[in-house]
Amino acid sequence: MPAPHRLATIALVAGGVGAAAAAGALGWRAFGERRREQSAVLNETLPVHSKWWRELAKTRGELLYVAIGDSAAQGIGASRPDLGYVGLLADELRSRSGRTVRVVNLSVSGATVGLAVRDQLPRFGKLRPDVVTVAIGANDIADWDAAAFAEGIRAVFDAVPEHAVVADLPCFYFPANERKVAEANAILRREAAARGLVVVPLHEATRRQGVRGILTGFAKDWFHPNDRGYRVWAGAFRPAVISRLAELRGRVGGPG
Repeated sequence: MPAPHRLATIALVAGGVGAAAAAGALGWRAFGERRREQSAVLNETLPVHSKWWRELAKTRGELLYVAIGDSAAQGIGASRPDLGYVGLLADELRSRSGRTVRVVNLSVSGATVGLAVRDQLPRFGKLRPDVVTVAIGANDIADWDAAAFAEGIRAVFDAVPEHAVVADLPCFYFPANERKVAEANAILRREAAARGLVVVPLHEATRRQGVRGILTGFAKDWFHPNDRGYRVWAGAFRPAVISRLAELRGRVGGPG
């Protein structure tokens, strides 16, 4: 999701029903000011979360979990970095496998699929992960270019192993944005199917939260998920990640 210089623009594009409801209660001018203030506060957490993940990557583990993504993978909006979906899934892997887990979170706040190709894939190529999650593309919606998205997502999917778990884009709620998201998800699912990759239905998981979920699942910038929202994200990933862990157990000498 967005870097500081993109946050205000993308939030206006993708803020969704939750932002509209809050604005109606507070008044648009007061809401806009409040949102800018809260966005600035969350922007200050970007280097904090990034440093936290870099330090965690130095911790050795019997299993290697690698995440490709944007600020959602960084856990921006959560009360702690480990309460984002990547941290929650890492905990799930530890508890279910009984093994230690090294987490290498390659995600970068503000990443588009093109930036993921440029910045994350060179680092990914040096790793041999047991579990891989990919959630990228939300930042492409603001300046939507279907051809560029398709080119980037093909490059990402070509680089990850066949056991990688990829998520489609979450629900953006406003019809104009949802039309772009639908096109993006059609591209993503087509390219994933061509490579035999499992696609996590993140869009459906976030859409079915309804108005209550919208009003309780976002951080104060009304764009990033909060702790509750990230539990929804982790829940969408969980079945596929558990299935991958079962595959690992089935190998000779595998965990468990």
